[in-house]
Amino acid sequence: MINPAAAWSAAEQAASALGPEADLLARTDPADLGLSLATVLARSAKHPAQVVDAARSFASTMTRLAPASTARAIGRKSEAPLPEDPSDRRFADRAWTDNASFFAMRQAYLAIARMGKDLLAAGAGDPVADGKASLAWAFLVDAIAPTNFLFSNPAALVRAVQTGGCSVAAGARNFVSDLIHNGGRPRQVDARSFEVGRNLAATPGKVVYRNALMELIQYAPQTERVHAVPLLASPPWINKYYVMDLAPQRSFIEWAVQHAHTVFAISYCNPDASMREITMDDYLIHGPRAARDVITDITGSQVIDIVGLCLGGAMTAMTAARLAETGEKRIGTITLLNTLLDYSEPGALGIFTDEKVVKRLEKQMAKTGFLEGSQMARTFDLLRPNDLIFNYVVSNWLLGEPPPAFDILAWNADNTRMPAAMHAFYLRSLYGKNLLAKGELSFAGVPLQLTDIRSDAYVVGAINDHIVPWRTSYRATQLLGGSVRYVLSSGGHIAGIVNPPNPKAWYETAALNPPDARDWRIDAERHAGSWWADWAEWAGQRAGELVAPPPMGSVAHPPQGDAPGQYVHG
Repeated sequence: MINPAAAWSAAEQAASALGPEADLLARTDPADLGLSLATVLARSAKHPAQVVDAARSFASTMTRLAPASTARAIGRKSEAPLPEDPSDRRFADRAWTDNASFFAMRQAYLAIARMGKDLLAAGAGDPVADGKASLAWAFLVDAIAPTNFLFSNPAALVRAVQTGGCSVAAGARNFVSDLIHNGGRPRQVDARSFEVGRNLAATPGKVVYRNALMELIQYAPQTERVHAVPLLASPPWINKYYVMDLAPQRSFIEWAVQHAHTVFAISYCNPDASMREITMDDYLIHGPRAARDVITDITGSQVIDIVGLCLGGAMTAMTAARLAETGEKRIGTITLLNTLLDYSEPGALGIFTDEKVVKRLEKQMAKTGFLEGSQMARTFDLLRPNDLIFNYVVSNWLLGEPPPAFDILAWNADNTRMPAAMHAFYLRSLYGKNLLAKGELSFAGVPLQLTDIRSDAYVVGAINDHIVPWRTSYRATQLLGGSVRYVLSSGGHIAGIVNPPNPKAWYETAALNPPDARDWRIDAERHAGSWWADWAEWAGQRAGELVAPPPMGSVAHPPQGDAPGQYVHG
């Protein structure tokens, strides 16, 4: 009888021989990815016919590989035993096709990957364990890709020859530096050229309010007249707010200011152990609700528009539902960017939110009072290991290149913590029980019904979003009670939001919102350009007449310093 725990322990030891990067899975396994992989593989033994088929398929591939490689070695064309994905950038070098040895390595690698999938399919039976096993296997397969090792990466070998070995020496220095200073993980970004307040979060403004949880920033007008209804940016607090104000010409907040909106933004503090008891209710009361009152005092407008991103979008919907329930007509339009309201199919993150994992996280957070931001960052990296881990193994360690200076990655590395009580509630109530979509969530003592929200809504999903699958974000069209314009954007979870006008950008819209997202897309029309321009027109039509800009701050809420404030540096 196979012991799954022992099997995974042996796999860990084998993987560690591949290099420090392969040990990542062992150090980020609070979700029992490895145990799930071993369990599903052990369960496949109960289906010997499928196991035999997987083995036969693998053997057949390897048998056909020998003559195919020999043919290529003597300059003849030959059919690859397994199809090769031309979009896989790891194998872009022509040597993987033209050189017989590299061709054979790639094909053998693909055969191993396929056999693992076949064995996991044979052992399937529990959706949670199956999902974790698939993620674990995908990570291990990505880790052992021949492109990750110097002597099996043709591009790295050519670079070594061209530089007289200097690239190898530079890669070794990068590796040692990452081993000492970055926990053995390849650095994703060189953030030295970026500075918050200078070329990140640089839109001019003033901090006009501060409490223990957040600072409220008011941005200076950049047009002679502005819309009468002000706009509040509600960011997630999983990362710092300035993804919405990333860099000049790449800032959504700057774009809104330049399109005649009086913009305010919440900047949450980075929680420490003293905030372990902070709840979602606290974020509502001391975040958007407090901001709303300050904005009304400064602008005189009883109505505000809100644009929320990710968790900040969920908070936006909760705020609107709460005000609708209490009869307060204080919200004009809402914009939800890459936001989940229905968590019944949360995508890959659902793997990390089952009861066992949540209990383990709660036990961990009970000791510290928070969930460390670096732990969440590792979780997100596991969802896209080729892009976020092994891409940098190759470039930093094998090619000897410095990590790139990229504003999104610099922001992403500036991670934050999550308060224990709030995070546990978030995982259990939304990911675990889906209470918001079911109409069973109470906030600050008030039951929330999303159908009570009658505000016009602009909802954006991103085609490659691995955090908020666009088809799941689309369900907001069926949950909200007002008129909803759904927009599908190019890009992923972040690039779909940091989406200034550029030649590669596109977005899709449709006249109607049928219940099924697939039907919506059949009728959707594609537009060249960024959804930012579409949003500006939509929001401008609903934000009131053009008036003189309000003052920066008020008597009750005078400016307390320049944007981006103090909390962003915490």
